[in-house]
Amino acid sequence: MFENAIEVLKLIEKKGFKAYIVGGYVRDIYLSNTSTDIDICTSAKPKDLVKIFKKKVIIDEKYGSVKLEYKNSCFDITTFRKDIKYKDNRRPSEIEYVDLLEEDLKRRDFTINTLCMDSNGNIIDLFNAKKDIMSKTIKTVGDANEKLSEDSLRILRAVRFACTLNFKLDKDVEKAIKKNIKSLDNLSFHRKKSELNHIFRSNNYEYGIKLLNKFKLDKHLEISSLNKIKKTSDVLGMWAQIKYSDSYPFSKLEKESINSIREILLYGKIDNYVLYKYGNCIPLTAGEILGIDKKEILEKYDALSIYSKDDIKINILEISNILGIEPSKKARDILYDIEMKIVSDELNNTVDDIEKYIIKKYKR
Repeated sequence: MFENAIEVLKLIEKKGFKAYIVGGYVRDIYLSNTSTDIDICTSAKPKDLVKIFKKKVIIDEKYGSVKLEYKNSCFDITTFRKDIKYKDNRRPSEIEYVDLLEEDLKRRDFTINTLCMDSNGNIIDLFNAKKDIMSKTIKTVGDANEKLSEDSLRILRAVRFACTLNFKLDKDVEKAIKKNIKSLDNLSFHRKKSELNHIFRSNNYEYGIKLLNKFKLDKHLEISSLNKIKKTSDVLGMWAQIKYSDSYPFSKLEKESINSIREILLYGKIDNYVLYKYGNCIPLTAGEILGIDKKEILEKYDALSIYSKDDIKINILEISNILGIEPSKKARDILYDIEMKIVSDELNNTVDDIEKYIIKKYKR
């Protein structure tokens, strides 16, 4: 992907424009971290990029950006700009294209995200980003209060970067968070969820939670019960351990997974019944919270006698014939009883053993 990005820079430069890789990718390279998300900034306007790359771009003229698909890689490319005015503590209502890289970088949130790389692989540092990276400090580009009041998402991004990079927050950033905390009330739950997912997925999540608690952000994020949360491989396991507003945009499948994990936690153990009902993925996540070894769970799952009702060696019609009754609710209840007995290893899943069980228990 990096080689493709360099080719994109050179193609833009070939037409007389400036272009750079910018932001997180360059920061992560400097930190020797792995990164796959590459953003590009350029003096070329969207209409110029369309001429260069033809039908490979999708334009968002309002924000001076395009999405480019190039050799199976996808890049977000923004034109150098400055933001004139913000609305709703979130997005600029007006932008103005500019010719200077420095002007474009001034609008960005934190100094650590201002590093750029040219087509020769040289790193450009106009705002002392390297210094802040070396001192492990999250510092805004320009006045902290102004930056965070412009866009409330930056409050959560500050916490997220501090958490994922294990950096400290600059004192001015801390003051600005406290001063602008109420603006989080207007931030979309989609954005809140996205930033919290970054924090929950981090191996350093406890530090992130500590910062959320320190600034009392939980109230404005409409979440609670953060203090006893345990790390899980699946981020939904983290959400299952906390209380959160119904406004968070979880899909139907995500909600079902969270509810299933909560049901297992309430049950308090992982036995054959749990593994039969939920499969092995959900119990593995719940097991991480309950402190149950993954190997133990998988071995139990592999040892199940049946994995669905279809695996039972008898059906409702056969039960009805044995007892001389019509297929009915009674027959269904008997099948369920047999199902649970097999799952709990109290009954062998063979025709002979099942027939003997039915006759002994139900035939009068």
